[in-house]
Amino acid sequence: MSNDWYYVHQLAVLTGFRLIVLANRLGCEDEFLLELHDELAEGLAAAIARLRSIMALERQLANGPDEEGFAAFQLHGEEEWFARFRITLLDELEIDFDTHEYRVNGGEWHYALSADCDGIEISYLRLVALTDAELGTLAPIVRAIRSEAGIGISIARVIYG
Repeated sequence: MSNDWYYVHQLAVLTGFRLIVLANRLGCEDEFLLELHDELAEGLAAAIARLRSIMALERQLANGPDEEGFAAFQLHGEEEWFARFRITLLDELEIDFDTHEYRVNGGEWHYALSADCDGIEISYLRLVALTDAELGTLAPIVRAIRSEAGIGISIARVIYG
């Protein structure tokens, strides 16, 4: 079983950051930034829910034997999920280099291959991170979450062409 105090600490940190994001949202007048604040608060709420699930499973294992091993198996899965947890606020780009396909935000797959009389060209889209100026007061909050909570946060837009 893992160290329960780690998850208690993470829960406190993420809950505090969620409150900071919600409070910072009150001062926003830009619709785009309001949407980013909402997405970040929602992502933090998802992480908090997973932490609560992990802590409940740890309590369940501490209170009695897990005869079939299901709770231990589920706990291991939840811990692995949390270790890989990432919040994506804008665009998500998936590229399959084997088939030369890509998709944006879980949509349909598109071919990156194009052919003409000059030959074959492979042209993938790319992600460009938003600047601190574009993020405004959200930028220092995101940096603090990344460094203190260890949660990956992607705030990038897809650039075509």
